[in-house]
Amino acid sequence: MRQLPDTEPEVVVRSVSRRALLRGGALGVAAVTAAGCATGEPVPPVAAPPDPETLLLRELIAGKERTVALYASAASPRLEPFRQRHEAHLAELRRRLPPAPASTAATPSASPTPSPSGGPARSTSVRALRDLERKAAALRTRQIEGVSPPLAQLLASIGACEAAHALALSRPL
Repeated sequence: MRQLPDTEPEVVVRSVSRRALLRGGALGVAAVTAAGCATGEPVPPVAAPPDPETLLLRELIAGKERTVALYASAASPRLEPFRQRHEAHLAELRRRLPPAPASTAATPSASPTPSPSGGPARSTSVRALRDLERKAAALRTRQIEGVSPPLAQLLASIGACEAAHALALSRPL
């Protein structure tokens, strides 16, 4: 029988950098955390961030609702065509708003339209409407940046209408 030489196995010692040690520790913590989450309890889904265009549409709808209410409170029947155009804008904006998820369907997406008949009758001046139209038209050019082409086209059309309203309201009705 042949006898093997009496040698110890060779041990290789590697130095571990601090960075590697920290990475390993972080992975260990992540593994323990993941294992702790696997208790069988359902994990609530992480809500996706809201779509910027949907947020913009909600903002536009709320603004149009306020504008329609202001025109409704105006004392002049000659302003009726202006209000009707804003109502058409509002209808188109609402049409483009995607349906709310089932969990948020019960919450209102925008502030309710103020009722012109609620409270004392207060007439909105033509000057206030003109200023509102000018500001809204100027705002549309900034809102167009970064939106889809169909929404940009709609916003440009609404802005052009608002600019025309501002011009028409600067003349005697």
